[in-house]
Amino acid sequence: MKKIALIGCTGSIGRQACEVVRRLKGEFCFSALVSAQNGEALSALCHEFHPAYAALYSGAEFDLPNGTKRLSGEDILRHVFDGCDIALIAAGGFAGLAYTLRAAEEGKRIALANKESLVCGGELVMDTVEKNAVDLVPIDSEHSALWQALHFDKKASFRKLILTASGGPFLHATQEQLKSVTAKDALKHPTWKMGAKITIDCATLLNKGYEVVEAKWLYGADFSQIEAVVHPESIVHSLVAFEDGALLAQMGYPTMELPIQLALTYPKRLPCERHLDVASLGALHFMPVPEEKFPCYRLAIEAGKAGGTLPTVLNGAGEEAVQAFLRGSITFPQIAETILDALSSIAREEVQSYEQLKEADARARTSARRLIYGQ
Repeated sequence: MKKIALIGCTGSIGRQACEVVRRLKGEFCFSALVSAQNGEALSALCHEFHPAYAALYSGAEFDLPNGTKRLSGEDILRHVFDGCDIALIAAGGFAGLAYTLRAAEEGKRIALANKESLVCGGELVMDTVEKNAVDLVPIDSEHSALWQALHFDKKASFRKLILTASGGPFLHATQEQLKSVTAKDALKHPTWKMGAKITIDCATLLNKGYEVVEAKWLYGADFSQIEAVVHPESIVHSLVAFEDGALLAQMGYPTMELPIQLALTYPKRLPCERHLDVASLGALHFMPVPEEKFPCYRLAIEAGKAGGTLPTVLNGAGEEAVQAFLRGSITFPQIAETILDALSSIAREEVQSYEQLKEADARARTSARRLIYGQ
């Protein structure tokens, strides 16, 4: 039985990972469960799964069963991966990077759902992965699709990687209409059910820009070899183009069940509950990304190409801007304006360490809050 250390166990991906473990009873168990701040949900999971370790990042109290040790402070990173076979990094935002780096340093197999690990720390993460011969497998549906189309070989040759985007809830909105959309509107994703932060990032297409940057690091691709297209049905999760003109696509319903399960069971493919009924699909559509309407996508690509600390600045400002939008403090277009302001005002630095990225993240957040709240 493989032991999983699940970081971000009460978020959207974490909850679905728990469902996979329940369904594949006898294949997996949890060695550690970590949540940011939902102590009640964490406690319930601990009483169900009885991990060796549990941690609540906020530091609040929560109830634990006998046999489960609470980790706090620096001991969380120091011991959370003790005894595990797979580190499933499902924590959201920049906070996930520290866990990804630690798991790589300890030589653990990493099932990665935290895209910010590669957006912000791609060079550090991939260097550590290579140094410690770590098997890093993607959970993002798009990158799982590419991984599958490449026959599970991230170093396989290809001509182009084609990421698909649903286009989000505002695909057909005008730029004028986008000025008055609300958080409630933005959270109505047409095909996927996800957490609030990533749902807003999908509405702005910032998330798709992140995935382009991820593809650079995961597959050693040049940006000229990575393309994104809008696919409203969310059935084709990504495609790989090869030199002979062939295209291989991975298809499935818009659910994270398969990507999560495959990251855990690879190289085995075990049964999933829902299989795609091809005959019932009808027409599938593809179109270019409307970059002029969704500037966050372009900003992500530009920051990714510039490299250094700028992707961290992009993400830090983006996290602050999304939270402000969810609170009703800024408009939808001001998310991009906040990110652009931070990228324009904070100088790029070559990446030397995690601490340097942490400082860049803090500067980006300060810059964003100053613009949003005048602080």
